[in-house]
Amino acid sequence: MEVGKKLLLLLAAGTVLWMLGVSLPRGVNPYVLQIAILCGINIILAVGLNLINGFAGQFSIGHAGFMAVGAYVSAAFTFYMGRSWVAAHSGSGVPDAWLAAGCLFVGLLLGGIAAALAGLVVGLPSLRLRGDYLAIVTLGFGEIIRVILLNVEAVGAARGFADIPAWSNLTWILFWVAITIAVCWNLVHSTHGRAFISVREDEVAAEALGIDTTRYKVIAFVIGAFFAGVAGGLFAHYLAYLHTNSFTFVKSIEIVIMVVLGGMGSITGSVVAAIVLTILPEALRPVKDYRMVIYSLLLIGLMLVRPQGLFGTRELTLSGLRRLWRPRRAPGALG
Repeated sequence: MEVGKKLLLLLAAGTVLWMLGVSLPRGVNPYVLQIAILCGINIILAVGLNLINGFAGQFSIGHAGFMAVGAYVSAAFTFYMGRSWVAAHSGSGVPDAWLAAGCLFVGLLLGGIAAALAGLVVGLPSLRLRGDYLAIVTLGFGEIIRVILLNVEAVGAARGFADIPAWSNLTWILFWVAITIAVCWNLVHSTHGRAFISVREDEVAAEALGIDTTRYKVIAFVIGAFFAGVAGGLFAHYLAYLHTNSFTFVKSIEIVIMVVLGGMGSITGSVVAAIVLTILPEALRPVKDYRMVIYSLLLIGLMLVRPQGLFGTRELTLSGLRRLWRPRRAPGALG
C-alpha cells in the first residue's frame, strides 16, 4: 500500500512538472524563463555539492570542474553523433522531438557518468586528506580541467564550443531537479546517509565504529559529481554554446555560497538558497554599479545573523508546514 502511494505521488509530481514545463514558456517573458532555468541548474549543482560538503563533511571547491566535464562530454556527443542520428532517422515515423529527447537523455547520462568518473579519479587518492588540503586538491582539479578543455580543438579550444543542439528546456530542467532532490533526499535518510553524517561529525569515531570513511566520502563525491555533470549538460544544451570562462573558480565559489547560505546539511536550504542567489543579482540590476556591492553586503549580513545558514541542518517538509499553519489550541482546551 505504501509503495502504491509513492508511485501515485511520483506520477502526480511528474504530471505537474510536465504541465509546468509545457505551459510556462508560452506565457512567460523569455528573460524570466531564462532566470527560472538557471535557478533549476543551480539547484542541481547546490544539492549535489551539499551531499559532499554538508552531509559527508568534506570541503570541495572544484565543483565547476565536474560541471565542465559533463557539459563538454554531453555537448560533444550530441554535436558529433546525436544530431546526425536524429537527421538519419527523421521521417521514420517517430517524431523528431522524441528522437532529440532520446539523444539528449543519453548525452546527459554520458556527461554525468564522465563527471562521476572524474570524481572517482580525484576522490580515490585525495579523499584521505581533510579540510583545507582537500579543498586545494579539488581547486587544482577544477583549474586543470578548464585548462585542458581550453586547448582541445575538438570542442572549440579557446574559441568556445558553438552550434550545440539547443534541446534543453524547462521541462528537462524540472525533471532533473526532481530526480536530484529525490535521490539525495532518499540517500541521506537511509543508512548510507547516517554513515555520511557520522563521518561529518567525527571521522575518527566513525572509523572506530567500523565505518569505511574513505568509501563513504568517495560515494558522496561520485554522486555529487554525477549531478554536476548533468547540470553542465543541461546548461550546454540550453545556451547552445560553451566556453571555459563559465567554469572558473568563481563559479565553484558561487555554488559553495549557495550550500553555506542554505545550510550545510539541508537539502531544502540548498534549493531556497540557489533560487535566492540566482534571482538576487538580477533583481539588483536597477542599481547598476552598486549591484554587486549590495549583493555582497546582504550575504555578509546574513552570515552574521545566521552563521549556520537559513535552515541550518533542518528540512522544510509538508508535515512541518501543516504544523506551522495548524491553529494552536488554547491551554486546557478539549479535543
